[in-house]
Amino acid sequence: MKPVPTFRWTLPIATPVSTQPIALGADYVVHSLTKYICGHGDALGGAIVVRDHQRLPELRRVLVHQGAALHPFAAWLIARGLETLPARMRVHEANARAAANFLRSHPKVAAVYWPGLESHPQAALARRQMRNFSGLLAFTEKADGAAIARQLAERLRVFAYAVSLGKTHSLLFYIPTDDILRTSFQLDPPGAASYRSVDGDGLFRVSLGLEHPEDLIRDLDQALA
Repeated sequence: MKPVPTFRWTLPIATPVSTQPIALGADYVVHSLTKYICGHGDALGGAIVVRDHQRLPELRRVLVHQGAALHPFAAWLIARGLETLPARMRVHEANARAAANFLRSHPKVAAVYWPGLESHPQAALARRQMRNFSGLLAFTEKADGAAIARQLAERLRVFAYAVSLGKTHSLLFYIPTDDILRTSFQLDPPGAASYRSVDGDGLFRVSLGLEHPEDLIRDLDQALA
């Protein structure tokens, strides 16, 4: 029997600066080039990396039908971003650490989820697999998350209240649990209950950009006040 290939998604969050799944045993790695690797929110792209070049023919057969041609200008934009990726990821991580430490001590915040925090339930696993904890974190509120979301959307000045992640600009957005369970996750009732036990009625996803950390903290502080 042929061995089943091992797939590992780095997604846009870890980036190859942080995690190299082939070294952890993966046969295929799928990278989002759109997020941190591009880094500026101005191009769409992806990449598939294989451990064994003998797997390339079967991959090519799939890509013939799925499409594999990256727009030349998008390729140029992504290559431009790749040049600064290691330096940018250091700043993203440092800003995320500053924001996570601020938020977990804020009286309105119930919990902060970022793998660089010792309080994260998978902090030990993250340390084994990641050399950079990236700039993406989430937090939940003790009060009405939807009401706090409206407040943040109105008050934030340095952050943009918007979706996406991995850009030079810091972004924040509220994701209601009911919406994510209805549109994205196909969970049975026990699974949905487990999800709610962590996220409550919703969580705020925060993508820390490259701004000065003091400006980011001041913005969060005044917007949550």
